[in-house]
Amino acid sequence: MAFTPKDFLVWGELPVSDLDAAVTFYSKVTGADLSIDTSGPNPIAMFKTADEASGVALHLYPGRPAGDGRGPTLHLTAEGALEDVMERVTDAGGKVVSETIAIPPGRFFYATDPDGNSLGFFKYND
Repeated sequence: MAFTPKDFLVWGELPVSDLDAAVTFYSKVTGADLSIDTSGPNPIAMFKTADEASGVALHLYPGRPAGDGRGPTLHLTAEGALEDVMERVTDAGGKVVSETIAIPPGRFFYATDPDGNSLGFFKYND
């Protein structure tokens, strides 16, 4: 019998060169309330989900980004219309690298953050 969990991805860690700058970028783009947590061995900025017990989460940490879109692509959700998210990516110092792409469950576009991390921003169909 094949293993079919609710989610295969259970946690994401995204390296950034400047944690303060990344918090500013991702807060502006996604609408998330990010703050730096220094309670662990390394500082992180955590994306909080509605259901902290079972939601798939992500955190930013000081590290070495792959740059130039060469690393894995993380697809995120963000507040508001996808077109507004595209504008916020550019306004916050990132780069939109594709048009909107429609797939059966929704729409998304590709972008990079100021460190060159590869991103997708996704919206489910209503």
